[in-house]
Amino acid sequence: MKKFVSPAEAVAAIQSDNRVFIHTAAANPHSLVQAMVDDADSLNNVEVIHLHTEGPAPYTNPEYKGKFFTNSMFIGANVRDAVPTDRADYIPVFLSETPFLFRRGMLPLDVAMLTVSPPDHNGWCSLGVSVDCSLAAAQTAKFVIAEINPNMPRTHGDSFIHISKFHAIVESDRPIPEVHAAQPTPEESKIGKYISELVEDGATLQMGIGSIPNAVLAALGNHKKLGIHTEMFTDGIIDLVEKGVITGEMKHRQRGEITATFLFGTKRLYDFVHDNPMIRMMEASYTNDTAIIRKNQKATAINSAIEIDLTGQVCADSIGKRMYSGVGGQMDFIRGASLSEGGKPIIALTSTTAKGQSKIVPFLKQGAGVVTTRAHVHYVVTEYGVVNLHGKNLEQRSKALIGIAHPDFREELSRQAHDIWAKE
Repeated sequence: MKKFVSPAEAVAAIQSDNRVFIHTAAANPHSLVQAMVDDADSLNNVEVIHLHTEGPAPYTNPEYKGKFFTNSMFIGANVRDAVPTDRADYIPVFLSETPFLFRRGMLPLDVAMLTVSPPDHNGWCSLGVSVDCSLAAAQTAKFVIAEINPNMPRTHGDSFIHISKFHAIVESDRPIPEVHAAQPTPEESKIGKYISELVEDGATLQMGIGSIPNAVLAALGNHKKLGIHTEMFTDGIIDLVEKGVITGEMKHRQRGEITATFLFGTKRLYDFVHDNPMIRMMEASYTNDTAIIRKNQKATAINSAIEIDLTGQVCADSIGKRMYSGVGGQMDFIRGASLSEGGKPIIALTSTTAKGQSKIVPFLKQGAGVVTTRAHVHYVVTEYGVVNLHGKNLEQRSKALIGIAHPDFREELSRQAHDIWAKE
């Protein structure tokens, strides 16, 4: 069989009742996905599995019911509307454990579809912007299809796969999807400043994507000797590397390097990481391993929340019973940072939703998931300040959280807290 084929020829390997993996985030192999959907008439009951992916997910469309069923390990915007229907579902799993679903045979894969960099002179291609559980998928699937794209940056670490491991290869020259950071709101900028004051020189940071992480990075310009050990990062780190703020010299492992499992940003970021030995892309079972995270002194984990109740329970994956995102790596890093010497696990959120509702609530919404338990929560930050719940009892926690709630809701929260904690 010839290896270099058209997308239609490549996806002919997909059969009814197969389980098919799609490469993560910006590495989504769009031409292969579209070719698979174009062949829907010949398929039935194909399970599509992935983490968050960027771009269209046409296999979730109503007209393909019975042809494809999506199991998402982290819910992106492109599958969010399908998950509550009978065309898709969600697999709750820590990001650190996603590779094990494939490696330990719990979810054996028939086909894996990837986007990779062109091979070097020895035949090695790179998974580029996403290693996460994609490496495990590539190493365990029965049939591996690679979309070779010269725009995919060549990253170092766990990202290499030899061209001989691909059963079919498609050539592509499409741009890698970009995300441009939104300007932080005044509230988010305040949160970024508060968090920057918690970050100590020599700390090793974990943070994700979004306006609050960008606001934090923008406020770290006067810090020294910071390191990065995270599940993902965006353009915000580049300026701090160029200023000499991020050096990684205090890290316990991979000293002097930036460690991540996937990345997502603009072409500036993709050019920055291309063949850059400072960037170490590792499997999620490594980056999100609590035992490894905790070895970095002053590990500082910055994560978000949809809502938090007065005892400190954090919901970060659903709005009530409606699944919105996923467990991801929040608990991996919250726990790892809390066990690190001098570590700081931080939950950051604006005090209100876009609709003006309080995110600090007496009780989580019915059906809401607890991603980070009340026992794991330490620092909580809103635009109204910082509290540390660690070591506080339930009544003390409620008073502390009310103090950083939006002023419009404090009186009602205090009344409800009084009713909840009234002693007999």
